[in-house]
Amino acid sequence: MISRLYGVLLPFFVSFLLAYMLAPVVDFVQYKCRVKNRTLSVFITLLVVVGLLTGLVCIMVPVIGNQAKAAGAGLENYVANLDVDRYLSPETQERIHVWAQNVNMEQMLSYPEVRETVNTMLPKLMSWVSGGLSWLAELVVVFIGLLYLVFLLIDFPRLKANWSKAVPKRFRPMAVTLMRDIMANMNAYFRGQALVAAIVGVLFAIGFSIIGMPMGIAMGLIIGVLNMVPYMQGLSIPPCIILCLVQSAQTGRPVWVTLLCMALVFIIVQSLQDFVIVPKVMGKVTGLSPVGILLSLSIWGAIFGVIGMIIALPMTTLGVSYYKHYILKQSKTEKL
Repeated sequence: MISRLYGVLLPFFVSFLLAYMLAPVVDFVQYKCRVKNRTLSVFITLLVVVGLLTGLVCIMVPVIGNQAKAAGAGLENYVANLDVDRYLSPETQERIHVWAQNVNMEQMLSYPEVRETVNTMLPKLMSWVSGGLSWLAELVVVFIGLLYLVFLLIDFPRLKANWSKAVPKRFRPMAVTLMRDIMANMNAYFRGQALVAAIVGVLFAIGFSIIGMPMGIAMGLIIGVLNMVPYMQGLSIPPCIILCLVQSAQTGRPVWVTLLCMALVFIIVQSLQDFVIVPKVMGKVTGLSPVGILLSLSIWGAIFGVIGMIIALPMTTLGVSYYKHYILKQSKTEKL
């Protein structure tokens, strides 16, 4: 059922997660800023958030654009002045030249295997082209997700106050206890992980800027965003290697020197994160170690995909809370 409804459920779960994170801001606007109308408070909050994100993009885009232009110009200059003799012997160059002259494209395309491959790839290529025209459907999905977000933010106080009434009375105390643990752990996790990600992103941006990596600030901020999921910054290593190659082409430094500098930045920042930042910021507030969080994301993501990664933390916290409050308590009672 979840597989069949995946396309419908994903916008709802994403919107619910955003509503959960923005609800305290809406409450602040409504009660602290004395905006009596809840709907108006929601729209003010969304306008402020969109304005802040737009301002951040306007500030960062010129910086990232200048770094990208500098990297592209350096790479073009390197290619234009590339000395092939440093990498290929004259004999190898002559063999490549002779091979290129003797290549018969018509004969190659006449091979049955090549024809079959082309005939197989053409329908796929057409499907990719038609898939590129589905942007309108994606826009509709985004609009529906925005509607979910607005309605959830408007109804959030009522849902928060009345959800327990949907639970049978005999199970209500247990449900309230478990939900209290989930809310506490979710709040602590998002606040702590967001702060850790911001600090790590800034440290990577500073480190990459010091070693002169092209687009170092942008890469550092990307790593910070990836850090919202523990150890996900490992996905940034291949792009960093490519940027190190570009840096080597720009500056003329040996490639191993640029790669060594990048590795030092990763080692230093990762050490600070694991031994200083995470223990100080996160502590024991979530009740889950980074390894436990990563394992829960992997398991729930493997079962339900992106939806599983969204519900991974609350479902794992629910299981841990139930085990602590009821299984361990029951075992202790039986032992006594």
